[in-house]
Amino acid sequence: MRMLPFPPFFLNFSIPMNEKEYNQSVMELSNRLCRFIDKLLMEEEVAKDITQESFIRLWENRKSVPKEKAKSWLFTTGYRLALEHSKSRSRFSEIGDHRIGEDRTNFDLKQVIEDALLLLSDVQKSILLLRDMEGYSYEEISEILQLSESQVKVYLFRARTKIKDYIKDLTHVL
Repeated sequence: MRMLPFPPFFLNFSIPMNEKEYNQSVMELSNRLCRFIDKLLMEEEVAKDITQESFIRLWENRKSVPKEKAKSWLFTTGYRLALEHSKSRSRFSEIGDHRIGEDRTNFDLKQVIEDALLLLSDVQKSILLLRDMEGYSYEEISEILQLSESQVKVYLFRARTKIKDYIKDLTHVL
């Protein structure tokens, strides 16, 4: 039996993020994180603020966040901050002046999709955006949202079905 030259707890040890790696994360992930939060909340300025707050928190925790986990750590933090923001405002302000199913004289696909996204739960919307808009794998999404991969797949299936059923009804489109 071969003995390891160091105790097993070193096997899980990872090097903390340094300033250069942090800056690289900012360059690579800021637009993706902001776009994700914006689609989740549909408030561009709030999304920018939450993105900035997420990066501030990453900087404050850089010594405990391994560089290979920065992406999932950031998206988890951004997601949680977005949920906090969403819970802090009333249901009326979430929908704002826009009403689902309002009469349209002009077809606007973007608006139809935004209406459909309003029908989803926060978890369903997050998973759909991470998978279909940002291209994350099931494993990455499960890590970001702290769900099992099978839960991610179920939520995604239900979200897509709900959107498909909504769009299938032509009264939403016309």
